[in-house]
Amino acid sequence: MKEITLNIDGREVKGRAGMTVLEVAKSTGIYIPTLCYQEGLPPYGGCRLCIVEIEKMRGLPPSCTTPATDGMVVRTNTEQLQDLRRTILEFILTEHPNVCLTCDRKEPCLPHGICLRKISVTAGCIVCPKNQRCELQKVVDYIGIKELHLPFSYKDLPIHSEDPFFDRDYNLCILCGRCVRVCQEVRGASAIAFTYRGNMALPGTAFNKSLEDSDCQFCGACVDACPTGALIDKRSKWQGLPEQEVTTICPYCGVGCQLKLELKQGTIIRSLPDPAGPANRGQACVKGRFGIAEFVHSKERLTTPLIRRNGRLEEASWDEALNLVVSKLANYKGDEVAVISSAKCTNEENYLIQKFTRAVIGTNNIDHCARL
Repeated sequence: MKEITLNIDGREVKGRAGMTVLEVAKSTGIYIPTLCYQEGLPPYGGCRLCIVEIEKMRGLPPSCTTPATDGMVVRTNTEQLQDLRRTILEFILTEHPNVCLTCDRKEPCLPHGICLRKISVTAGCIVCPKNQRCELQKVVDYIGIKELHLPFSYKDLPIHSEDPFFDRDYNLCILCGRCVRVCQEVRGASAIAFTYRGNMALPGTAFNKSLEDSDCQFCGACVDACPTGALIDKRSKWQGLPEQEVTTICPYCGVGCQLKLELKQGTIIRSLPDPAGPANRGQACVKGRFGIAEFVHSKERLTTPLIRRNGRLEEASWDEALNLVVSKLANYKGDEVAVISSAKCTNEENYLIQKFTRAVIGTNNIDHCARL
């Protein structure tokens, strides 16, 4: 694809034809604030926070919907842009708890999570499960809002905690639309949509049903898309920031979805689909998204092979277990043996077991648990 050159904030940067200004900026490490943009979704231009100045172009176009062209000169951080962004962001914060976001003492609070101003403990970032992982915090810090000039109105909505894997607290919703769009445009489930209109608009289900009674697949794509704490994983909501991140392959089936496991003190606190995963492209099923930690750290999970000795199952090494299986299998030939392969194995592993069954054991008695 044709390479193009842009000048962004005095820096000469490279991009590809077809990219937007925001995509070029992100790919070169230049931060432009945005709340409605998400990689993998078509450009939306809803929040208007990513506006930029472009030479020889009228107005202040949103960078997420503006195609980048060769020779374009872009400014992302002028006083005019920041003033307009502050105005837009103030409207967003009039219905989002903001006492911590605009507090001049928020820096000393972070190490200990203790409010130095003794504000209401129900309204601060320090008691939000998305604290320090919230995109709204980053945007507010960048734009630099110190106080609101508009009155704050708390929505006082009930928290939906009846669903099995994540909670919905629409008091923290900023109506970015990312959860609705990823459910409809990427997952194709359309389990949620915007309900009502005007200042009553909220994401929700038809007739206010629970997610279990809708077409929700509990894939967690909406949770991963949410920039605030409005949608949050039940199991890991109070686990905080991870100490380590490991990229791995989901063990639940043979598709090969790539996941990023977040670890704390050697324990998995959450699993997230990897946007760079070639098989899943940032998506996962309910098992991969919410079932990994419970599966890996289950008290009932077998971590070593067991061999029955004198009527009791005892722990053994892998070499002992494999040698025992080999010695037992040697006593059977041909159609005396039947083999069942597993959907939790990869395609390559399933190919090997059918090859072993036919070529070594000498039987075609092989089936797959999913009948693939």
